[in-house]
Amino acid sequence: MDAANRFESPVTYRLLRAEYTVGLAISAGLLLWHWRDVNWPAAAALFAYIDVIGYLPGAVAHHRAKGGEISRVYYVLYNTMHSWLTAAAVVGLWVSLWGWEWALLAVPVHLCGDRGLLGNFLKPFSVEFEPKAHPAFTDFEAALAGRPAGSRG
Repeated sequence: MDAANRFESPVTYRLLRAEYTVGLAISAGLLLWHWRDVNWPAAAALFAYIDVIGYLPGAVAHHRAKGGEISRVYYVLYNTMHSWLTAAAVVGLWVSLWGWEWALLAVPVHLCGDRGLLGNFLKPFSVEFEPKAHPAFTDFEAALAGRPAGSRG
């Protein structure tokens, strides 16, 4: 991907996910290494707030819409809560109020897990809220690989 070609090939997408999986392993490893020092209720809250605010409302709206469009507000909520910028602000606020603690690693565990394990990155308005291949992207991917439109693999 570059500034003129904002897409990932299957290989670069897997490499990007692999990088986040390493971040997940490091964050989770440190969290578990210090498990006795972790404030587990705080870790659970820090892990969960991202999806409670950013994913669940949109998922509910998407399923209620039964394939219809949902408000862009849900995409904005998702992208805001799954942003490293928001994560840094939350961690910074937490540290300024209560000091640094191992539970804060729940935030990178969540974000790296979403990207590395699940392959979920920020959501553009032009695709369904829940992952589903867009026909134009499927055709584009096929053309890029030299296959006829509508084919996969």
